[in-house]
Amino acid sequence: MGSVHASKHEGAGNDFLVVLDPDDSLRLSVAQVRLLADRRRGVGADGIIRVGPGRDGCDLSMHLTNADGSEAEMSGNGIRCLAQAAVDAGWVRPPRFTVATAAGTRTVEYTAGPADGWASARVDMGPARLGPDQAQEFDDRRARTVDVGNPHIVLLGPDTAGVDVAELGPKLQAAFPGGINVEWITVLTDGDGEFLDFRVWERGAGETLACGTGSVAAAAAARSWDAVVGGDVVRVRNPGGMLEVTLGADEHATTYLAGPVRKVADVEIHPGMLS
Repeated sequence: MGSVHASKHEGAGNDFLVVLDPDDSLRLSVAQVRLLADRRRGVGADGIIRVGPGRDGCDLSMHLTNADGSEAEMSGNGIRCLAQAAVDAGWVRPPRFTVATAAGTRTVEYTAGPADGWASARVDMGPARLGPDQAQEFDDRRARTVDVGNPHIVLLGPDTAGVDVAELGPKLQAAFPGGINVEWITVLTDGDGEFLDFRVWERGAGETLACGTGSVAAAAAARSWDAVVGGDVVRVRNPGGMLEVTLGADEHATTYLAGPVRKVADVEIHPGMLS
């Protein structure tokens, strides 16, 4: 395998290496993904996204692997990073295009930002399907599962700063066959009203600065508990920045995620990294 060109992007601190694969021929092993995602021995990323040609009537296709090499169904921040890479390369033209993902077709609305390398994107995330309230053994926070094309458990409590995410994340994840993404939320207020303060342990990546699907799950769970007021738009403050979730009328309706995306670098991956 020769050198591979990639670009690095981040959405609210959730960073991805994006590789455009027009022939749908590139296959990276688990070991290769882990090395590329390593923040000391590789380039560093929460995940690797391979962008292929469209299928099933879509303009593009998305294949996502976590930093540990495991496959993931969907990433709300990752698909915004994919969108920027594809627009920059001329594969698609804004303002709107579709992406085939393992969680289904997703529509992206893309807007160039005020500065070079910056953009914003709003993504159709599909429905957020609520599971029942869950009893969990680690603390007394209210908890329930939410399916946003990938699995989540959301825990509501009085604070997020005091949560030992590195300890509790793996324990909660291990309680679910196949693993699960874990979000802790609390409701705070600023000059613009209520928002969810949010931390996350992502399946396959650990604690990250942001999670788009997790933000949608958190907003849906919070509304189901009447923890937030002010309609269907919920602001979610991830450690890496604020994301905006628009919820549908019920759990069968489409949800939307909006937020920033920034190009960090172009990367030429040396063949020795992939041998």
